[in-house]
Amino acid sequence: MEKLCNVCGKSFRPAFVYQVAVTGNGQRSYYCALECRQSGLGVEGFRARRARRVAVLNQKGGTGKTTTSVNLAAGVAERGLKVLLVDTDAQGNVGVSLGVAGEKSLYHVLVDGADPTEVAVPVRNHLDVITSDATLAAAEIWLARMEPAPRSRVMTKRLNLMQVSRRYDLVVIDCGPSLNLLNQNALSYADEVIIPVTCDYLALVGVKQVLRTIKDVERHLGHAVRVSAVLPTFYDGRTRLAREVLETLQGHFKQKCLEPIRMNTRLAEAPSHRKSIFEYAPQSHGAADYNRVVDWLLATTATQHQAAGSDAPAAA
Repeated sequence: MEKLCNVCGKSFRPAFVYQVAVTGNGQRSYYCALECRQSGLGVEGFRARRARRVAVLNQKGGTGKTTTSVNLAAGVAERGLKVLLVDTDAQGNVGVSLGVAGEKSLYHVLVDGADPTEVAVPVRNHLDVITSDATLAAAEIWLARMEPAPRSRVMTKRLNLMQVSRRYDLVVIDCGPSLNLLNQNALSYADEVIIPVTCDYLALVGVKQVLRTIKDVERHLGHAVRVSAVLPTFYDGRTRLAREVLETLQGHFKQKCLEPIRMNTRLAEAPSHRKSIFEYAPQSHGAADYNRVVDWLLATTATQHQAAGSDAPAAA
């Protein structure tokens, strides 16, 4: 049934959960696009009771984890939500990609117990970053000397402050390409995982490793973390292998397999200019593809608000 958008007046047929909102008095409002929804409801229309926690993880290197983390965080921040991006890789590529180096890093949060809201560096409107550097290797050694149970929950203890949940709507954790204590900490803190997967055969092996790791975290640490999405990256539809890998992922993960991020040189160039893809090449395929990922995240956030019975207007 056709509805009229409450903001722009456009006639449309609702197809996504975020296009319908129910207010406290039970009245329904309709929005043809995410921009109209946010204009009509404000940021509070998407705000959760606590920050949504997303880890971007694949133990295989070169799958686009940092590219996904940076552009997902930047894209959500551009839509008006407050985002904290945490780098757990000692290479510090998040800070390099956005042109920022904090006076303090994740090391100081984990080892010294520094307040994460004070360590976080504002890099864009609504986007703060906790950077990492080579000192994070010392944090790994520090964690290794602790007893097994508490060492896997240090990040949860440090980031589970009320200041973080009240200040941010989303926390994105960029994980390093390994199975180490820092990644175990990230999984113990996160609610969900996004797995970037390159469209080649060995990438499928990497996905299986991630799934096993998540099961180990659930079994040994007693923390439930779910795979919310698998994101095919470096997709070249001209090659048969890429198409076959995409079909395999879609067949196994069904609706959890998002539309692929196509091969795009602009995505590779953006970090050298210290910009997100939306700042560097907003009309590129890379920007369009990551905008779809942002749309998916905002739509599923609205759905979660409804399921949680949030006091804020929620999607129907």
